[in-house]
Amino acid sequence: MTSPRRWLVVAALVAAVVLLPLAPRLLPADETDQEPAALLALLAEAPDAGWSGYVETTGTLQLPATGDLDDLGSLLGETTRLRVWWRDADSWRVDRLLTAGESDLRHTDDVTVAYSYEAQEAEVSRDPDIRLPRTSDLLPSELARRFVVGADPAAVSAIPARRVAGVSAAGLRVDGSLADERTTIGRVDVWLDPATGVPLLLEAYAEGSSAPALTSEVRDYDPGTPPASVVALEPTADTDAERVDVLDIADAASQYAPLRPPAEVAGLDLQPSSRGAVGVYGRGLTQLVAIPLRDNEADPLREQVAVTPDAVATDDTIGALAGPLGVLVGGRAGDGGWLVAGTLDLDALRTAEADLRAGAVYLPEEDQ
Repeated sequence: MTSPRRWLVVAALVAAVVLLPLAPRLLPADETDQEPAALLALLAEAPDAGWSGYVETTGTLQLPATGDLDDLGSLLGETTRLRVWWRDADSWRVDRLLTAGESDLRHTDDVTVAYSYEAQEAEVSRDPDIRLPRTSDLLPSELARRFVVGADPAAVSAIPARRVAGVSAAGLRVDGSLADERTTIGRVDVWLDPATGVPLLLEAYAEGSSAPALTSEVRDYDPGTPPASVVALEPTADTDAERVDVLDIADAASQYAPLRPPAEVAGLDLQPSSRGAVGVYGRGLTQLVAIPLRDNEADPLREQVAVTPDAVATDDTIGALAGPLGVLVGGRAGDGGWLVAGTLDLDALRTAEADLRAGAVYLPEEDQ
């Protein structure tokens, strides 16, 4: 064999070695014969299906820049890289991969540990029903549980399958125009493993937009249940562990604000998961959360919303849309107020804020 031919053989072998692991990802997807209703039922069971893998989320939502929402703004406004070990809904680990190091969330039963490798610090907390979103909430499985599982079945349809992380994933679409005319979400597309129901890719589009405002994709996927040892944290002698009783402004208001929200705002019912003073309303593509704020929390947030592009002010509210997410603060400077955020237009958020002011019940001091 001549030298050029030998090099051609070597090149072909190298190409085969490199491309062979990619072959499953390059194959066209196989369509499923499962009906949307069956896929929805499978999706509802997905939180208890074990899997592990690598996830990337990309958001274009520019939230107001204030201390209480800084972490949430970074999660929804940039690319986030996550390594995931999911045993079931009560046992999981999600590591956020940073430029230098990582930060972990490890969850077992009702206890969550936030661990920083660089600082060797562990914050241990109970897992409250009401809190601001965190990295684990950006997984396709968690986003689908919130927006797809609770959607009106009449707004859900099948879409062509896609190959995601080597899996021929079945597709579902929730059409915002069929869900509620007030929603700011145009559609949510999700592709799931038809064998386990685990969502592998989710794209959420703002109304009228051709590009997703939020994408969450599993890039590397293993459907096996990971061992319990990978979730448990084994602190070293240098680990500084601290018990945290209040996670964020939502958790603080839920525990301590001396009021209870009304049973309905803007025509949306209070969800059973609501606790204390914080109200979570609606389902599927029409959801909002209402958090009562003190002066020192409301005033800086009100100022930040005011400088957000396309902010709209009334006599006693200031609101803005960040893609499909609406944020509105009620009240005037020095008066505290309600933070109302969700996937509804500003008119609906203003109606909700007015209903909150009119219908919230303030507790007697002995009941606080």
